[in-house]
Amino acid sequence: MTTQYDNRPTGQQTRGTTGNVMSIIAIVLGVISLVFFPIVFGVIGVILAVVAKFVRHERLATVALVVSTAGLVGGLILGALVASA
Repeated sequence: MTTQYDNRPTGQQTRGTTGNVMSIIAIVLGVISLVFFPIVFGVIGVILAVVAKFVRHERLATVALVVSTAGLVGGLILGALVASA
């Protein structure tokens, strides 16, 4: 059965641009890494951002890379300051 608008069968969607799911997850992990376990959340955020940028070519990947890297470095500095006090 086809739709009246094109020759695609009903139920099938066109594959448009990739979403920004990995980039958004990387941004969230970068923000979380400022406070909780920066060595874990920050590294995972950077890895997801790199994959989003170079493999999936997502639009928000550059922002995700900056935020997750800043979260990693900032979280490590903040953790060092809190530990030394």
